Amino acid sequence: MSKYETMAKRILESIGGSDNVEQYTNCMTRLRVSVRDRSQIDETGLKQIEGVLGAVDDETYQVILGPGVVNSVAEEFGKLLKAQGHGGGQGAATGGQTAALREGSDIKAELKKKNNTPFKNFLRKIGNIFIPLIPALVGAGIINGIAGLINNLITSGNGADWLLTLQPIISVIGSAFFGYLTIFAGVNAAKEFGGTPALGGAVAAIIVAPAVANISYTYPLFGEIKLNAGQGGIIGAILAAGLISVLEKWIRKRMPAAIDIIVTPTIALLLAGLVTVFFLMPVSGIISQGIGQATTWLLAHGGPLSGFVLASLFLPLVMFGLHQALIPIHAELISQVGYTALLPILAMAGAGQVGSAIAIYIKLKQNSRMRNMIKGALPVGFLGIGEPLIYGVSLPLGRPFITACLGGGFGGAVLGLFAMTGNFIGSVAIGPSGLVLIPLIQGPMGIGMTILGYLAGLVVSYIAGFLLTYFFGFTKQMLIEHNR
Repeated sequence: MSKYETMAKRILESIGGSDNVEQYTNCMTRLRVSVRDRSQIDETGLKQIEGVLGAVDDETYQVILGPGVVNSVAEEFGKLLKAQGHGGGQGAATGGQTAALREGSDIKAELKKKNNTPFKNFLRKIGNIFIPLIPALVGAGIINGIAGLINNLITSGNGADWLLTLQPIISVIGSAFFGYLTIFAGVNAAKEFGGTPALGGAVAAIIVAPAVANISYTYPLFGEIKLNAGQGGIIGAILAAGLISVLEKWIRKRMPAAIDIIVTPTIALLLAGLVTVFFLMPVSGIISQGIGQATTWLLAHGGPLSGFVLASLFLPLVMFGLHQALIPIHAELISQVGYTALLPILAMAGAGQVGSAIAIYIKLKQNSRMRNMIKGALPVGFLGIGEPLIYGVSLPLGRPFITACLGGGFGGAVLGLFAMTGNFIGSVAIGPSGLVLIPLIQGPMGIGMTILGYLAGLVVSYIAGFLLTYFFGFTKQMLIEHNR
């Protein structure tokens, strides 16, 4: 039995067996399982499995495994369910128990209970629309970067003849997904809102159809409205898919079964399509442009202060589930300017946690349990997977979580300083952070200087997180209490 088979088998046993699994999926770092009865989960045993980095009890039960590992374990997990005759399938793929861990679990459970509101559940749905798209976003983003490098070589006169042939091929491989990202978002949005995914994709396809450039009409007071392909973008696609899902369910309840399969999708698509063309595209186009312009203005004029505040507050936003609202903003920025300058700033928050963990390791010399936790979680922390450090180390300790967040703020300030000069440091895709984000970094300074700027922010976050935690993260009483 392979390592991944063993992990999958033990994970399945720890979450109550196949009978307790409704369905599962995976993103870049987590196996996400919808369970029937959470009381059957043996979280203590789960976290003792070699290779399991942690667990998050949210809308789905999430087992943190890390990049690469999660795909192999998810594949074996699916095989086990199939072998045991389990009907629940996988969704679209995408990203020793200690006292500290137990305390962290209690904190997460309490936060979840307090924040299970309709608004935050809606934000989770927004996140679920994009999570399955992360692998394609990352892969296509990196290929786009390679195409850009080849183009730079050609432009500088250093490109061989074969590069002239290769560049447009690589470029279309990398850019095709982004050209139709709106349709993918529509498919997933319809699925999340309880509609037929294909209808969500069909109504979202209207937004990017080249023929919409031939459409114009006149509104009283507003004058002539002329549409452009792509107008409304991701936001328009989500709204259109949500609308067609509502219409489909409403019509289906009132439609005779004999003609439902023909009439329901036809009427739903026609009505949703008309609303999309005459309302959603122009309105969401204004909203999308406003979001892009407001974000760019904030980073360009707020500079280091904006960067500090955004990076410092990101992890508290994650704890309360509010970070999901940022995903459409990232997508819109990528669509409008080719990269999101917001994501690298927010990634500094995880770097602050890394620096803080190193300081905790040094301060708590007698706490072997905490030091072992840090030794296991620190390598993946550098790679941008911060959950084990957050929920297992800094958050249960209290003050170190605050100093870690502030440490990340200093790295955000560095990237904000670049933004204020117009040299934005952006990411061409969403999902990764930490050192793993480097291949996706892009900006007007060129690939080399932009990556160096990002690394400068990371280093500052590491150092600031370390220093703030080392000097201000512990009271004398805390050191006595935890250093044993």
